[in-house]
Formats: sequence, structure tokens, C-alpha cells
Amino acid sequence: MIDQQKLYEIWVYLQAEPLFWLTLTIGSYLIADYFYRRSNLFPLLNPVAISVLIVSVILLTFDIQYERYFDGAKFIHFLLGPATVALAIPIYKKWDLILSNSRAIFISLIIGSVFAIFITYGLSSYFELQQELILSLLPRSVTAPIAMGISELIGGIPSLTAIITIITGIIGASLGIFVFDLMNLKKMEARGFSLGLASHGVGTARAMSRDANAGVFAAVGMGLSGLVTSLILPLFIKFIF
Repeated sequence: MIDQQKLYEIWVYLQAEPLFWLTLTIGSYLIADYFYRRSNLFPLLNPVAISVLIVSVILLTFDIQYERYFDGAKFIHFLLGPATVALAIPIYKKWDLILSNSRAIFISLIIGSVFAIFITYGLSSYFELQQELILSLLPRSVTAPIAMGISELIGGIPSLTAIITIITGIIGASLGIFVFDLMNLKKMEARGFSLGLASHGVGTARAMSRDANAGVFAAVGMGLSGLVTSLILPLFIKFIF
């Protein structure tokens, strides 16, 4: 049974903070999701990207500091932890299916994680970016909390890494479906794992909205990608720099 005192404390907190920003965040996403569904899930109308755009335009138009906005919307940020942990439930339910594809998962995981690091380093070096910027870009293909931790460990800029990671997720989730269709990739488990591996949280949410199995494999890809990248990237840095 829910503690009434806890509920009261939450309500007092919500009353004390500017509820407008919380309403704006939820409302922006609902509007974006409405048009996304009306468009028959058209990839470029990704609700995460559209809602970010709506909020950003409002903040810039009225010259509102991000700190002020976040102070009112941070209650949603608090829910990210439980939402991430909750991904373990569908993984548990589909555990036998995951084990039956373990070989393909392992091979794809290693190739995908290594390729993401090498292609990022290669392009960054080609454009002669500064070392600190390169180090900030390298963890871009894992979920933001892990990416920021890796960035700080290897000498990057965690805040910049977070921005690049989110952009990577939005682009991957938006364009991934086009790539899958172009490759004639029909298996939803493969689609989901690819989205989770390359586009982390945003890609996982995208996969969840399309198919249950795709969502499960996306969650697996997101989690394992963070683990593998956190192990091999520091070694890569020691070898290269």
C-alpha cells in the first residue's frame, strides 16, 4: 500500500516547483507522439526529436535558462532510473529467446562496438579535431550515463558527450528504419538489437513502440554495448594516444 505521507510530500514538492515546465515537457511529447502515430509511425517524426525541438524553441524564444526549466521538469528525470531498471522484466520473460540467439548477439556486439569506436576516431582524425573533442565523441554510441562516465575517465568533456550521445540516439532511431528497409532486414529481433546497440535509450524506446521482441533485444543491445565499450575504449585510448 502506498504511504499517504509520501504522496503528500510528492504533492508538496510539485506545488513548490513550477509545474508549468513539467506540463510543457509531457504535453510536448504527447503532441509529438500524436502526430507520429497519425503519420503511421513515420521515422523522421520521432516523438523524442520533435518534443525536444518544441521545448527548445520555447526556451530560446522566451530566453529561459535551461536550469530554470530543468528545476521544474526534473521529476521526470528522476523516473529514468526506475524506467531503465524495468527493462529487466521483458528481458527475463524472453530469456530463452535471447539465449537461443546468444551467438549472433555476441558477434554483433563485438563488431558493432568496435566499429563505432573506430569510425568515430577515423572521422574525427580526418577532420583534425582536437584531442579533447575526440575523446568526448568516442563514447557516443552507448547510453548517456555510461557515456558520460567513460568520457570523464578518458579525459573528455562529459557534458558535450551527453549532447552528442542524445543526438546520436535521435538520428539512429529516426533513420534506422530506412536502413533496415533498404537492407531488406525483416527479423524484428535483429532490428531491435541494432537499434539498441547504435542508438541506446532512444533506439530502445523506438524498438519498443514497434514490436515486443524488438524492444527486448534493443534493451539487451543497449546494456551490453555499455558494458563492452566501457571495457575496450580505455584500452583503445591507451594504445592510440
